[in-house]
Amino acid sequence: MATGISLKIPLRYDAQDGPYQLTKTLPETIKQNFKNLMLTVPGERIMNPEFGVGIHQLLFENENTSMLENFRERLYEQTERYLPFVKIINVETNFVDHTLNVAINYYISSLGVSDSLALQVDRK
Repeated sequence: MATGISLKIPLRYDAQDGPYQLTKTLPETIKQNFKNLMLTVPGERIMNPEFGVGIHQLLFENENTSMLENFRERLYEQTERYLPFVKIINVETNFVDHTLNVAINYYISSLGVSDSLALQVDRK
């Protein structure tokens, strides 16, 4: 029987793990959870309507300093609330040809692990 921590998203068949591929390490699981926090729109989880940064919502805003400040504020607030063991080191955002690029460097103090999460979200 395969052992792992959680289902790897997106769901896909894996011959070694069985019906669904699994995350194998804590840093991998934390990164997946962080990505889910970023992509979930507030209100999308019915039993927890406050959960989520909702990065896709930025695509429909005019690019300006205030919009990016609101995004960063929401990102820090949500990370502190739902992933308190993750400390954000740096956040970089830019728009290139209808695509929002976000790069987040973070540190998991309890594991002594630094990692980064890069997301590209298209306006198309």
